[in-house]
Amino acid sequence: MCSIKLLLVDDELDFLRTLGKRLSKRGNSVELAVSGEQALSLLETFEADVVLLDVKMPGMDGLTLLNLIKQKWPLIEVIMLTGHASVEVAIRGMELGAFDYMMKPVKFEKLYYKLEDAFRCKAHQEEIITAMAKNG
Repeated sequence: MCSIKLLLVDDELDFLRTLGKRLSKRGNSVELAVSGEQALSLLETFEADVVLLDVKMPGMDGLTLLNLIKQKWPLIEVIMLTGHASVEVAIRGMELGAFDYMMKPVKFEKLYYKLEDAFRCKAHQEEIITAMAKNG
């Protein structure tokens, strides 16, 4: 599997740093953001494949950020992550274009598999767009 460009967005800095280190050790390119505003700023220069996004954050919440990401960068896959179970939030996230919705705490291997799955989905969409562009 090739390197995935990941943006992790969570207001829990210890969780963010720990997860970032584990994902980097697997050969991925990882950027960290502690707020929605910081995430949007990073996405202007960091071409993320997948965003792992906490739902509940101070200031801009995860659903608002998801909506903004999908408007500006529709091919980026977004996985919502939360410690607060809410069927309504999960449904709303999927309606806004989230790839999936996972509950904290999540086992690292399960999360990593989901990140790889989202990356494969994005790569497939890019292949389709490239093929369509070539075929006019």
